Formats: sequence, C-alpha cells, structure tokens
Amino acid sequence: MLAAASVAAQAPHDHRHGFGDAGKWAQVFDDPERDAWQKPHQVIQALALAPDAIVADVGAGTGYFAARLASMLPQGTVYAIDIEPAMVKHLGERAKREGLANLQPIAGVAGDPRLPEKADLILFVDVYHHLEDRGRYFRNLAASLKPGGRVAVIDFRLDSPNGPPKEARIAPERVKRELADAGYALAGEHGFLPYQYFLVFRPR
Repeated sequence: MLAAASVAAQAPHDHRHGFGDAGKWAQVFDDPERDAWQKPHQVIQALALAPDAIVADVGAGTGYFAARLASMLPQGTVYAIDIEPAMVKHLGERAKREGLANLQPIAGVAGDPRLPEKADLILFVDVYHHLEDRGRYFRNLAASLKPGGRVAVIDFRLDSPNGPPKEARIAPERVKRELADAGYALAGEHGFLPYQYFLVFRPR
C-alpha cells in the first residue's frame, strides 16, 4: 500500500525531476489509497478558510489538493501552480472536466510562483524540500499574501516509512528555523497526519 506513496513523494531532490508525464503521475498522486494517510479533507478543514478565500497550491502537480480546495471553496479562487508545462496543461483539463471554474492553473518558475493576486493561504505539500534558496523565496513570497495571510507547509517526517529519499527530507525544526529567519512566525501545528508534519506560518 505504501509503494505508491513512496513513488508519489517526488523524484530526485532537484527542480528538473521527471514529472513530464502527467498521465502517469496522475495514477500515482491521485491514487485513492493516498486519502487514508494524506487526509485531504481534514487538512482543508484544519486550515479554516473563509468561503471566498484565495488559495495558492504551489507545486500542485496533478491537482490532488487544488481540485479538492476548489470544490470545497466554490466562492473562492484556487491557483494551482506548477513549473512543469505538462502538469499545468493537465490542471487546466482537470478543471474543465470536473467543472471547477474557480480552479486556475498557473505556470510558475523555480523561484517565483507568479501569483496574479495576493492570497489568503499559500500551500506547499511535499514541495518544501524541492525549493532552492528558500530564505530568499519566502522573504519574497510575503508580498504575495494578503494582510493576515498564511503559509502552510506539509512534508514528510524524517522517520516516515514513505516519502522522498531520507537525505532529501527536511526536519520540521529546520523548516521552522528557516521560516523564522525569513520573517515568519509559527501560527499553528497539526499532528494528525501519520507520515507528515503540518505547519502554518504568518509573516511577522
């Protein structure tokens, strides 16, 4: 059961990973077995978003979280951001197929999500360990948040039986330290995910 999760936890610790085949990755990322440990609805409920919230899902992949967010926030707007053209195309097709007019795919670049407007929440699921120059990235990202806006980071714990290679993982203590150095304060921490930490930050 964890085999798919292991594969889904992202390829090499590098922005030039092999995510070009969106159809193949959709079978992995959107495997129904993932729901049991990813708990997407519980995650979204824990974020306590307003019905009309503007949310950015950075590294959205095939839309596992973005599509659920768009469905649960019909009055809101969800920007599904990815740097892989095939994923961006897939996200657009998924939005049309599922009738999610409020799900908008965005082609980001490695150092900039290219958000078209300020967000109430910017979400990073299994993406943090891929980001380069994180200090600069998150210092710049603060300008993309509304007043009171938040950043949520979900990633695999060091002792998780699934996830990216151990050497590519980043401990939650390091995430907290790096975000503090970038000007953020820890606003919340949830412990209900079996394999991942779930941290929420606000700019100071």
